[in-house]
Amino acid sequence: MDSMLAQLRTGAALAAGKSSSAGAISRAYEDRDQPGGVDFATVLKSSLDQVNNTQQHAAKLARDFELGAPGANLTEAMISMQQASISFQYTVQVRNKFVSAYQDIMNMPV
Repeated sequence: MDSMLAQLRTGAALAAGKSSSAGAISRAYEDRDQPGGVDFATVLKSSLDQVNNTQQHAAKLARDFELGAPGANLTEAMISMQQASISFQYTVQVRNKFVSAYQDIMNMPV
């Protein structure tokens, strides 16, 4: 989740023209078509992939604990599940904000 927030902050800083304060730029930003621009689709896809990976990792840890795999840790599984839940809730809230903004724009008089 921290890396997702870092990606979003980096994207916001690049969009605002503050590339020097943005820090290290991830690979998702290196394939930009326009200099100084951020590919929204790439940032969104990488964020969704990261949420998906977090959920899959949490499910694997929970499954390992349930099956009694050696080295399975309940604490680690529970923390991972909470992180996956929070990242999913964050993603849903971002989606809701996008939908709300889209509806506001569509309802503007022309």
